[in-house]
Amino acid sequence: MLLCCWWCLRSEAVELDNRRVDHRVLSCGAPVSTSITAASFDRWEPETTNAALSASQSVKNSSYSLPTYCNSYDYPDQSRPSERLGLCGLSNLGNTCFMNSAVQCLSNIPPLTDYFLKDKYKDELNEDNPLGMKGEIARAYAELIKQLWSGKFSYVTPRPFKTQVGRFAPQFSGYQQQDSHELLAFLLDGLHEDLNRIRKKPYIQLKDANGRPDKVVAEEAWENHIKRNDSIIVDIFHGLFKSTLVCPVCSKVSVTFDPFCYLTLPLPMKKERTLEVYLVRLDPLAKPTQYKLTVPKVGYISDLCTSLSSLSEVPAEKMIVTDIYNHRFHRIFATNENLSSIMERDDIYVFEVAVNRMEDTDHVVIPVHLREKYKQSGYNHTSTPLFGLPFLIAVPRTLSEDELYNMLLLRLCRFVRSSVDEDEDNEETQLSKQHTVNGNATNGVLEEGSPSEMETDEQDDESSQDQELPSENENSQSEDSVGGDNELENGVVTPQISSKGEQTVGPTRKRLFTFQFNNMGKTDFSLIKEDTKQIRFDEGHLRLSDRSYLSLDWEPEIKKKYFDETVIEDYDKHESMEYKPQKKAFVKLKDCIELFTTKEKLGAEDPWYCPNCKQHQQATKKLDLWSLPPVLVVHLKRFSYSRYMRDKLDSLVDFPLRDLDMSEFLINPNAGPCRYDLIAVSNHYGGMGGGHYTAYAKNKGDEKWYNFDDSSVSPASEDQSVSKAGYVLFYQRQDTVKGTGYFALDREEEEEEE
Repeated sequence: MLLCCWWCLRSEAVELDNRRVDHRVLSCGAPVSTSITAASFDRWEPETTNAALSASQSVKNSSYSLPTYCNSYDYPDQSRPSERLGLCGLSNLGNTCFMNSAVQCLSNIPPLTDYFLKDKYKDELNEDNPLGMKGEIARAYAELIKQLWSGKFSYVTPRPFKTQVGRFAPQFSGYQQQDSHELLAFLLDGLHEDLNRIRKKPYIQLKDANGRPDKVVAEEAWENHIKRNDSIIVDIFHGLFKSTLVCPVCSKVSVTFDPFCYLTLPLPMKKERTLEVYLVRLDPLAKPTQYKLTVPKVGYISDLCTSLSSLSEVPAEKMIVTDIYNHRFHRIFATNENLSSIMERDDIYVFEVAVNRMEDTDHVVIPVHLREKYKQSGYNHTSTPLFGLPFLIAVPRTLSEDELYNMLLLRLCRFVRSSVDEDEDNEETQLSKQHTVNGNATNGVLEEGSPSEMETDEQDDESSQDQELPSENENSQSEDSVGGDNELENGVVTPQISSKGEQTVGPTRKRLFTFQFNNMGKTDFSLIKEDTKQIRFDEGHLRLSDRSYLSLDWEPEIKKKYFDETVIEDYDKHESMEYKPQKKAFVKLKDCIELFTTKEKLGAEDPWYCPNCKQHQQATKKLDLWSLPPVLVVHLKRFSYSRYMRDKLDSLVDFPLRDLDMSEFLINPNAGPCRYDLIAVSNHYGGMGGGHYTAYAKNKGDEKWYNFDDSSVSPASEDQSVSKAGYVLFYQRQDTVKGTGYFALDREEEEEEE
């Protein structure tokens, strides 16, 4: 489903003798048929006829009646010769440019259009086909084609046709964004079933090849197909391809020949993509380093870690990949998550941690946010907006508050300024007294008041009930005793701060911040063992999550004095940032066909049932072309969808205008002529978020190319048809063009001329 742009909703207008007429005034939504007389360009009058009133009444008295077309202006243009046949636009009804594009392409397929213009379809209408649309789609399409090729109109409003399509395909009934190829697929299938010459389809038991020659199996498959499906659509558009499946367990080979109406070709995609990430090392004094990584396009977070490890020499198993947004952890990725979940615009930070979380269960990794407390005037509570860069820290499952504080302070030492002089210390003490609720600051640690006085930052609704942990008591551990047996290697617990030792907690120093544990938006008191001020993490905290974190709360004055925000944005660039991947200018259509016929392994969600193993297997599959139709429809698979993203490939596909030789892709040695010339292209401009459909087509009357853009039709050069917008291509085989006598209708015309 593709979004059409504002262009599709624009007001269509025609200009006659400098007078503009808005087609929306002449819409078919009126209860009676309204036409415009043009006896004189100086006077325009709406005119309601008795026949129109009668037609309106008949519609009301039946479940559905095919309405007459409301045209832009309903008069023959005597000054315009018959070479204007087919050069008629289709007004946009609102996001219907996808339909207009598909219809204009089909309209310029000569054998199909001649079939409808000469009313051959009437003899083959199959109104009783349970798979058909009671002939309604064929009738509506025939009426529309006759309007387009009457030579009378500048453009027509295809509302009756859209109404019929919407009746049988509800996805097209409204005015939402749609795909021209999806409409084309429905229309070809609907026309085929409405015009199927087989009135009663026989039951046919399909048989596997079982080692028989391809020629025998292919002929059998085509005969079976014709026994159930025989129409003008089959005559023009249907071909045959060979499908080979091989079981990876028992090596069972299954060969079938299946008909196709169009080829959906994948575009060669780069198997790799580049990602820019920041590595935050374990060394608290080291700046983050920016790297440009080359990772698989379809890969996992573990692939990102492996790529970064090769450049940084940090073990991949000691990396944790995160997405930081607005000073918080937006996501913390698991190693088995898909790389497609990372967008180009995401700020990806990879943290080096001191432990391997998969192996070490004696420690937990905690996300840490920095918050600044503001006392709101007139209210007895504070707000705590986030600031700075959040980080991850590995701590023992059991430790004291002092140990945790020193570890946090160590991790922040790059941002904390050196100690101030005596006067500033005294001034700071005064500040601490001013900001202490109830006038109590035990042991120099800043405390807030009751839990009801706390409020989280505005962007963290889950934390609205955050409360502070109890402060340390008078008998808390001294700096010299912090750590002890809990101290880890690689700096996990290091209470001493060599470069900024003045900031460690001592009996006469206050803490720079207080902290809170937040688990799924609520303060987690289960971590505190009240009697000894010990913090103990249970099994539930071994699971790393962006919803469970530790908040460090800073008073504004303390933050201003001790926290150096100027270094937050500092980072180093790795030499990999100089790498610039080369972009391929274009791909050839034959590259897409080769990719289509390449052997592939079926996905885990799309296995094949092996008759030998009696179970589903991820078999290898290969498609080969056996026979090709007179008109080859090629759908370029530009749009891709996944759980996390939708994307459009804007690569230029260089497709030939004439002499497309398909012989090298046919495995049938007796396939016959297979050279094609381009006759139409359905274009899509824009991306997934917005776009517009048009069509280029070669008129069968004057053999010239035209651009069909909704109600507008203008001359175009054939070279214009090859562009990045090319989406669905229409090729006609050279031995089937008019004058060759390939189609029965062509032969009848030749006999009449003789």
